[in-house]
Amino acid sequence: MNTKRLKETPKAIVVGAGIAGIASALRLNHQGYDVTVFEANAYTGGKLHAKKLGAYRFDMGPSLFTMPHLVDELFELYNENPLNYFNYHQKEIICNYFWDDGATFQVTADKEKFISEATDFFEEKPEQIKAYLEQNKKKYDLTANLFLEKSLHKVSTYLSISTLKAIFQLHKLDISKSLHEVNQNYFSNPKLVQLFNRYATYNGSNPYKTPGIMSMIPHLEMHFGTYYPKNGMHEISQSLTRLAEDKGVKFLLNTPVQHIKSKYNKVLGVQADGHLHEADIVVSNMDVFGSYHNLLQQAKQPQKTLRQERSSSAMIFYWGIKKTFPELDLHNIFFSSDYANEFSHLFEQKDICEDPTVYVNITSKEDKNDAPESCENWFVMVNTPTHEGQNWKEIAKKTKKNIINKLNKILGVKLEQLIEEEMIWDPSGIESDTRSHKGSLYGASSNNQFAAFLRHPNFSRQYPNLFFCGGSVHPGGGIPLCLLSAKIVGDLTKKYYPS
Repeated sequence: MNTKRLKETPKAIVVGAGIAGIASALRLNHQGYDVTVFEANAYTGGKLHAKKLGAYRFDMGPSLFTMPHLVDELFELYNENPLNYFNYHQKEIICNYFWDDGATFQVTADKEKFISEATDFFEEKPEQIKAYLEQNKKKYDLTANLFLEKSLHKVSTYLSISTLKAIFQLHKLDISKSLHEVNQNYFSNPKLVQLFNRYATYNGSNPYKTPGIMSMIPHLEMHFGTYYPKNGMHEISQSLTRLAEDKGVKFLLNTPVQHIKSKYNKVLGVQADGHLHEADIVVSNMDVFGSYHNLLQQAKQPQKTLRQERSSSAMIFYWGIKKTFPELDLHNIFFSSDYANEFSHLFEQKDICEDPTVYVNITSKEDKNDAPESCENWFVMVNTPTHEGQNWKEIAKKTKKNIINKLNKILGVKLEQLIEEEMIWDPSGIESDTRSHKGSLYGASSNNQFAAFLRHPNFSRQYPNLFFCGGSVHPGGGIPLCLLSAKIVGDLTKKYYPS
């Protein structure tokens, strides 16, 4: 019997209060750890943050909410009714798509309706669209247990029937093809190919390079649905923070960690505010690059992992617009006329092309309080390369002009006359505010077939009581994968220090 375990409560420290850090803290607290979360900023949530500009409210970061059961299960872990903390509703319209030639298409949550409308609009065979969606589902069903829910870096993961089944059917996963090649093989209409190519941006990758297995991403959206949280995306992190505080998790805000202290093959705790805070385990929710270069300078550096190509970043214009647009919904995409050129600029030329794809998110469509009457709050985003020292002020000026010209043409307005509030978040700001290396949104890119295996594991090979969560480690970026990374950490810590 572990007499130490009976005498004192084990202590856990989480570095960073991003969504994965909060979720990890909850899981550790539920296992019986005394948990403290150290956060450099004055708020929890990381990129899931919000701000007000005048009378307009904006979610700063992630704007798409899918797989809400991954949030709900954190409340259910404590036998709490999620509705007492967090509410959301499903969207009937997933996204509106616009092209420069005047074509528009609306993707609905009803799969049969989508197949019927896509058949007519894109002039594709319905059985081909259905076969594509079914194949995406098969990819997810085959690989979710292996790639998303378990550590890829533990031998035990590969000793299950589900893993062996996935390995024997690797030929069905399209790993050797690019996402673009898979989509082109199914569809002849370039607009439909472009629509499904877009899903590569959900993990900051290039559809012309990322493996075809990524076609399972639209399955997550079309099968599980898209949702809107009451009070905005920011409420996801804030509701989980309230739950954590109610259960005894301590959050130390404005308290950056300087070092993760270690001795021999064990971490001792963290150095912060001039003191050593001891812990039995430490979980880093900081970008893995910063974790090693700033907090773990004494550790053996996993150079191959840290040298991986980073995912794309973003430039976001937060605009208070003095007009309402009934043709727009919560999610809207205005496509580039040359998609291949756009991604060549992003990943090869490290620049934004003259005609970028523009994403416009308008939460006032769901919550009228987010903008004054007869106005809308526009979150206008374009994908960008990572921060490599570019002059972002000049790039923002040029990009704003190109975006406005594009939207004016498609929507038939003079947008420059409608903007009464503005704030800009560029890759350098994202890097400094969120400590994401080079401002990348998803850690490493997935631009090769081995990307999933090259991501840093959720544990340290050097220190058995050190763990990692968040978008820069396995299984990847985005809210659902960050929550799954916390779930994996929870499984690993159970084995390290069972309750």
